[in-house]
Amino acid sequence: MKGRKKSKKLKIFITVTAILCLAALFVCALIVQYDKYGVKLLPSVPSWFGYICLAFVIFLPAVIILLALTACFGLDKKKLVTFDYLGVDFENREKEKLKSVDPDLNANYALPAAYPAPLGTAEKTEDGEEAKGNGSRFYMLTEIDKEYENKPSPEYDGETGLQGVCEEFRNFAAGRLKLYYDIEDIRRFIGGLAVTKLIILQGMSGTGKTSLAYAFGEFLDNKTVIVPIQPMWKERTDLVGYYNEFTKRFNETTLLYKMYEANCNDEIYITVLDEMNIARVEYYFAEFLSLLEIPNPDGRNLDVVADKWENDPKLLQKNGKLRLPTNMWFVGTANNDDSTFSISDKVYDRAMVLNLDKKAVPFEAKSCKGMKLSAVRLEELFARAQREYAISDRNIRRLKCLDEYMIKTFHITFGNRIMKHIRSYVPVIVGCGGSELEGLDDILSRKVFRKLESKNPVYVKQMADGVCGYLDELFGEDKLPLCKEAIRLIEQNI
Repeated sequence: MKGRKKSKKLKIFITVTAILCLAALFVCALIVQYDKYGVKLLPSVPSWFGYICLAFVIFLPAVIILLALTACFGLDKKKLVTFDYLGVDFENREKEKLKSVDPDLNANYALPAAYPAPLGTAEKTEDGEEAKGNGSRFYMLTEIDKEYENKPSPEYDGETGLQGVCEEFRNFAAGRLKLYYDIEDIRRFIGGLAVTKLIILQGMSGTGKTSLAYAFGEFLDNKTVIVPIQPMWKERTDLVGYYNEFTKRFNETTLLYKMYEANCNDEIYITVLDEMNIARVEYYFAEFLSLLEIPNPDGRNLDVVADKWENDPKLLQKNGKLRLPTNMWFVGTANNDDSTFSISDKVYDRAMVLNLDKKAVPFEAKSCKGMKLSAVRLEELFARAQREYAISDRNIRRLKCLDEYMIKTFHITFGNRIMKHIRSYVPVIVGCGGSELEGLDDILSRKVFRKLESKNPVYVKQMADGVCGYLDELFGEDKLPLCKEAIRLIEQNI
């Protein structure tokens, strides 16, 4: 019965439309005759009035057709605005537009396969009508709130020291993942975690830069987040996502998801910025660099949204900001070739640099056991090592003499930040099983002698022998091989 009524209305609508169109064409033909044959149908009316009539008779049928369509089929105003009757889905078109920009970039904004569609999207019911979600603009983050409402805390390891952590990690990487690293590189990686939240792994392709960070996440039973950096990235929204005014939802990234999750527990989180210098680090990571310099961790708040909604995630309801988690470390991998940008001193000074220039020799792992280590426990191990293995007064005096020599010779000084890093780094290297001079040699080569690359290479070459001789005189012959190697490398590149 309902189908017959619709069919009858459709016939009436088609008939009315056809009559109106024929009438409009007839009137248009009469008016056009004036210009073509000079026959003036209305002598007392100006010629321009004919064109107004022409426009009116074209526009009037369109209005009448729209009114007839509304009367026959009962169109919804909301559907007319969104053009649902024309079969255009602008929401899906917006998603396709994002995909067309860059497939890899879009992968960072896509929801994990394990998650259902975001709340607030329209779903079809059995009756064919749309069922709306709860309107939350943060689906992934609100799911974390639900997950951690009654989730118990795991049991963490509380007995192993720093040296044990390094040895267990090295054996785990070799035994489980077939990734082999020198114990010195493992110590430097763990020592870097004690200094700053940003570590840069440099070296030739294939030496295991990304694999080292990945293996550490597997060792801690908390998978490492790998974020492939894209060449067009210029701002922090490329990392954490943005609010889409059209869809009224926030495009959440995996990094934002992990940052929020890290604020809800005490796990150790490792985030890899893969190929970090394929775009300018000072652009897309600028806000992170500034926030990480704030001494008080509670003041490191990242702007996510400018306002707040009642159904926003719990950690964003106060002011739309998310605290940078204290239990998350960023590990950037960098290659130096024609496709990348050079990393500025601003980034190098705030980061710890680890060079992986060679592959380690495979060995037989003693054990393959992982470890459940909390961030609080790791920080306690760092603090204990810094108390027990503080730099000796003798080496402090040596550093002071070296600083005066570098100022006089190259106008390079250690600075407060570098001295702070040295005092944090060297004791942890000792706690991991290394020596004090080994730690000094490593951090001085990365933090101080690296700055010679920006100086006049001819002058550096002239002074190379004198600097190497002074290092042998001050610290002992060949006690700082990495520092001397950095100088000789600059000398050879001239």
